Amino acid sequence: MALPDSTSERARQGAEVRRKVLGAAFVDAGKKEANPFTQHFIEFTQSQCWGYAWLRDGLSHKTRSMLNVCLLAGLGRWPEFEVHIRGALNNGVTPDEIAEILLHTAVYAGIPVAADGFRRADKIISEVAAEKKS
Repeated sequence: MALPDSTSERARQGAEVRRKVLGAAFVDAGKKEANPFTQHFIEFTQSQCWGYAWLRDGLSHKTRSMLNVCLLAGLGRWPEFEVHIRGALNNGVTPDEIAEILLHTAVYAGIPVAADGFRRADKIISEVAAEKKS
């Protein structure tokens, strides 16, 4: 699939992918909190991140989510890490796969990083499981 030619179409399709990956509740909450200043960044990420990188055919959404988990843990970007743990689960990444990603991260980014990642991922995995039961 070729990427859309126009920035506005990439942003539109990017917004759809973002909603699918991160979930409607997260996206809708962000819209409620948005203001004219933060809207600049939302539009940028929808067209460039979600509307470019995530629309490309080269990797599945599941693989992209797995990469995000590893990269965000390695960088210690914990709020985004937690968002993308939920996204990874939405994209079919299993808790066992998340554990393997974090073990791999421990080798290359350090045990303390992976320990924090395991604690945070466990919290999100438990929350998502509880939401599915209710």
